[in-house]
Amino acid sequence: MKGIGFFEKYLTLWVLLCIVLGIILGSVAGDEIAVISSLEYAHVNIPVAVLIWMMIYPMMVQIDFASLKDVGQNLKGLGLTVIVNWLIKPFTMALFAWVFFDHLYSAWISPELADEYIAGAILLGAAPCTAMVFVWSYLSNGDPNYTLVQVSVNDLILLIAFVPIVQLLLGITEFQIPYDVLVTSVVAFVVIPLLVGLLTNRWLLKAKGEDWFKNVFLPRLKPFSVIALLSTLVLLFAFQGEQILANPFFILLIAVPLTLQTYFIFFLGWFGGKFLKLNYRVCAPAAMIGASNFFELAVAVAIALFGLNSGAALVTVVGVLIEVPIMLSLVRLAKRWKY
Repeated sequence: MKGIGFFEKYLTLWVLLCIVLGIILGSVAGDEIAVISSLEYAHVNIPVAVLIWMMIYPMMVQIDFASLKDVGQNLKGLGLTVIVNWLIKPFTMALFAWVFFDHLYSAWISPELADEYIAGAILLGAAPCTAMVFVWSYLSNGDPNYTLVQVSVNDLILLIAFVPIVQLLLGITEFQIPYDVLVTSVVAFVVIPLLVGLLTNRWLLKAKGEDWFKNVFLPRLKPFSVIALLSTLVLLFAFQGEQILANPFFILLIAVPLTLQTYFIFFLGWFGGKFLKLNYRVCAPAAMIGASNFFELAVAVAIALFGLNSGAALVTVVGVLIEVPIMLSLVRLAKRWKY
């Protein structure tokens, strides 16, 4: 029986513990912790940037763009992935967020906070999964070669499409986001770690071999990613503590549209794949990659654009909170529907 790693399996529990620890830290440290938010360069918070880098680099170093030579083997599956990820998902996420935060929740959430929540949801919707889709594909018995190709293609599109899509959707919601801040965030948290990861990948494979790279280097690198993720969450909740204690119900309100969007995108990808007559081992990861999110990037950009104590940052963290239980339910569903 295939299983998920210990950390990934209990990610929701770790996030909940980080909420508690962060709130306690924020209460004890008081205004002293606010100094962290002032440590910026070119609109990028330096401590958070270091932590995000520690999260993203271990993902990027696994990407093998040599797999792109096989891009023609599953064009229908890749076409479905691209259409769902980039022409549908960002816009349906914005729609779900607008309906819930701006209208259905108007009695509980102020218009200003609703706008920040919508912005956070847009950042999640414009960042489809990069690394965790390998886990979901593995658990659902997906084709690993196809998954590698689709992730590589997705990363290349991310470099081009993320900024204009976010700029467009935030502009529709009347957020005036400086274009240079958005570009700086993507360069800092996507372009640079991707290039460094690619160079590291090529060098280590040539110097040490594939077996050492996969069985020694990557396992040694993983704890840094875990520590960085949990540290970022603690830091976020240290700033969000007062807001959460005053309105703990808001976390549930945020989770509802994010959950609905996740299932909607999965069903769209799944039934789209069956309509295209994709085999199961391609259809499953094609549906998973859009349903899951590149939440590390969304968290980083939300902090850069709106700050550590913003509603946008809170929404991206709630995305982390609900990610694993929802995706595991979709893995079970895909295996039950296996054809």
